[in-house]
Amino acid sequence: MLEEKGGWFVMNVREGQWREHPKFGRTCGFEGTERFPHTGARIWVIEPGSPNCYYHRESGQEDFLILAGEATLLVNGEERPVKAWDYIHCPPGVSHVLVGAGEGPCTFLAIGHRPQEHELYYPESELARRHGAEATEPTSDPRVAYSDVGAPPQDIEPPEWPIT
Repeated sequence: MLEEKGGWFVMNVREGQWREHPKFGRTCGFEGTERFPHTGARIWVIEPGSPNCYYHRESGQEDFLILAGEATLLVNGEERPVKAWDYIHCPPGVSHVLVGAGEGPCTFLAIGHRPQEHELYYPESELARRHGAEATEPTSDPRVAYSDVGAPPQDIEPPEWPIT
């Protein structure tokens, strides 16, 4: 990692903090020990049939760029297939989640805005339930939403796919 005055840096994906959860796939965060106050950025790798999180909506904008593979986007009660190079924009208040699809992993970049008064809500959703992406109960508390997932993500080595 290269850091300069003013807080900017350059980081290769292989140097990021990689973690894996058996239900929600692998992720690379770029923030290190401090959360970025305005915008979050992650790379996700999910397998077919696995969601990257639970179906939710929030008070901040989120955007996704599918880098490789296929997924199913669940958005405001609708289902839509997405593939490499599809860009997804979710304004505040749009319920959404990505679920891996196709024959292999789906890799995507997720970027989310973090407003000062950030709010989350995990709604009840038959569609998300069918895809294994519904929280345990409707709630605004992530601890309640994810109370059924067991152990937290574990640190892992970077996957082979970032090739230079």
